[in-house]
Amino acid sequence: MFERFSSSYFLGRLYVEPYDGAEAAIHRTEHERLNECVYTDGRGVERVDYPLVMKLDTAHFPVVGDDGVPSGTLALPRDAVDSDSLPDDRPVLLADAPRAAELLRYAGYDPDDLAPGGPDGDVPDRPDDRLA
Repeated sequence: MFERFSSSYFLGRLYVEPYDGAEAAIHRTEHERLNECVYTDGRGVERVDYPLVMKLDTAHFPVVGDDGVPSGTLALPRDAVDSDSLPDDRPVLLADAPRAAELLRYAGYDPDDLAPGGPDGDVPDRPDDRLA
């Protein structure tokens, strides 16, 4: 679904559509799987419910999991996007752990809630830079 794009981002394609939720969301199972691949380090019990950070065009969005969002879809609040250009299949960037922690702090998330093992934690290089 996502492949390494740069030192701070993975690139993937998602169907992007507006919806009535308050936060950007992807399907909960995909959210947990991406969270585990990007933010956890494999040591001990770790949370997989931290917001992901995705970038569409020039805007970053904290992304939560939602069972009501179809698989392969990024659902964005209607007031956050130009609904005239959506729905559409679009390239989407997914921030890696250090970049996500930085962006979430800018968005007002408490840094203490992000560590340890979350986006602010020490995440080792992964031998496979593809995220399913």
